[in-house]
Amino acid sequence: MSSFSGLNAEDYARKSSHRELYGRIFSYFRTHVWRLIGAIFLVLVIAGMGAWLPIAVSNGIDAVEIDPSMEVIYRIGGIILAIGVVRWVANWMNRRLMIRIVADVVMQLATDAFQSATDHDLSFYDEFSSGRILSRITSDTRDFGQLVNITSDLISQIVQAVVLGVVLVRINMQLFLYLILIVPIVFLLAFFYRKLARKVTRQGMQAMAEVNATIKETVSGIAVAKNFRQERSIFDTFTHANVLSYEVNVRRGLVLSIVFPTLNTLGGIATAILVFYGGMSVIDGLVTAGNWYLFLMSLNRFLFPVMMLSSYLTQVQSGLAAAERVFALIDAAPVVVQKDHQSPGKLTGEIIFDQVDFRYKNNEPVLKEFSLKIKAGENIALVGHTGAGKSSIAKLIARFYEFQNGEILIDGKNIRSFDLAEFREQLGIVSQSPFLFSATIMENIVYACPNAQETEILALAKQIGDGEWLEALPNGLETEAGERGAYLSMGQRQLVSLMRVLIQSPSIFILDEATASIDPFTEWQIQQALDLILARSTSILIAHRLSTVKSADRIVVMQQGRIAEMGSHDSLISDGGHYADLYNVYFRHQSLEYVEQSWSVWEKHGWKS
Repeated sequence: MSSFSGLNAEDYARKSSHRELYGRIFSYFRTHVWRLIGAIFLVLVIAGMGAWLPIAVSNGIDAVEIDPSMEVIYRIGGIILAIGVVRWVANWMNRRLMIRIVADVVMQLATDAFQSATDHDLSFYDEFSSGRILSRITSDTRDFGQLVNITSDLISQIVQAVVLGVVLVRINMQLFLYLILIVPIVFLLAFFYRKLARKVTRQGMQAMAEVNATIKETVSGIAVAKNFRQERSIFDTFTHANVLSYEVNVRRGLVLSIVFPTLNTLGGIATAILVFYGGMSVIDGLVTAGNWYLFLMSLNRFLFPVMMLSSYLTQVQSGLAAAERVFALIDAAPVVVQKDHQSPGKLTGEIIFDQVDFRYKNNEPVLKEFSLKIKAGENIALVGHTGAGKSSIAKLIARFYEFQNGEILIDGKNIRSFDLAEFREQLGIVSQSPFLFSATIMENIVYACPNAQETEILALAKQIGDGEWLEALPNGLETEAGERGAYLSMGQRQLVSLMRVLIQSPSIFILDEATASIDPFTEWQIQQALDLILARSTSILIAHRLSTVKSADRIVVMQQGRIAEMGSHDSLISDGGHYADLYNVYFRHQSLEYVEQSWSVWEKHGWKS
């Protein structure tokens, strides 16, 4: 069992009781009541025709034995043909109806799962990979749809068995008892087998989700892998996940493969019993040859539903496990909880952190009794070493994560009291690695403001470096950005991301500034775009450039989740504290004075070319 320890079963995969699971499944069919009634009627017609067929053949055998004429044969043939036609038409209509029902339900289920996935906060995605979530929204919903079709077929087979059972009891009770003797044994076998099949099926799904997650992560990071010549490493990682999936699915296949041979053996034993005792009954005159044939034909009609249930148990259990996994994704409780849904109105942007404690994981505190007041319209720069808590402050303001203790107030109101969607409409966020969709630059800019006018966008764009950055684009605003902005330089991506915020006119602006080196002209353009945003909003700048730090109204120096110092650039430098150390390590080489001093040294030693 240790070889399966790498399956990494998700914590949010709850195990439902069958009653809860079936009740939840049926809730998705409530809007299709009339279609279901029609489908049930057609299933009954199919089952009735299926039960009538062996009865008609049985009666035909007896009729021919009494009157072996062509007229009787034609009549019997016509009846059997009519049964077949009616059954085919009913089956065709039922399939069409079920396809529509299943497609609608699967679409709704996938929609609910995707909606739930998008509603989850970022801490959920920190814990569970997007590849596994993708598997639940796509593969699992499809497996659930197959379960519905199998259930329809099983109901038809069971109804056939019930109808035939009533007829056979009336013909000969003793032969009927011989017939059903094997059925309880088969049901008992299926009952004990169900739990084992569901367990290995769930393991198989988890293994496939692991493979999907590995492929997705590998493809996303293929450029980095090639840059560091790690093709063999990522291949080995995929091979490990794939081999694990292979082992799990072989084990699953072995478990599922024992059912059909066992049922065939039991069916053969039951057939032998019926042949022997049925033949004796015909000799004794207890039943006719036609009735004997009917009992033999009915054996399959009784065993087939159980055999079908067991032989298709892979799909049945896959469907149940898939439904359970999708419902678990939908029901996963959010970490970020809003206690009210008040409309924030137009925010001025005053932000107060009052004794806030925050941690991503237990026993790993990030912010400890953190307090900070940011005035409306103020621009502050957060600086500090990696892990000091700068980005965490921004994420808490955006409600991407939940803090554990203390209080955050926006315009004097608890941040947990706002309607989350309306609150975030007034936030403008640019991450350290600007993400652009595979679309045009115009489509990326108007992402949050689809009604923005092109003239307005062009006017804003031309305020940045006189619009020269647009001239560098092959097709202006209609230039394709490529996947994740691959067709653009890092500076161009930042400018598009800032334009996306600028057109939104947010009350609160959060910038996690990129550390990538860019040319001085692009940095000047970015600073112009920043100045346009800073003039309109309260701004929190996680700064990596000296120009950004100096432009802030106040610099907040973070150290191990606490505020070490606050003040202007000049005052903090003169204090000679933690900021001065940071300046010498991170910012000093960006200053004009440093460049001039370095140039003087080069000239003094004759290093100038």
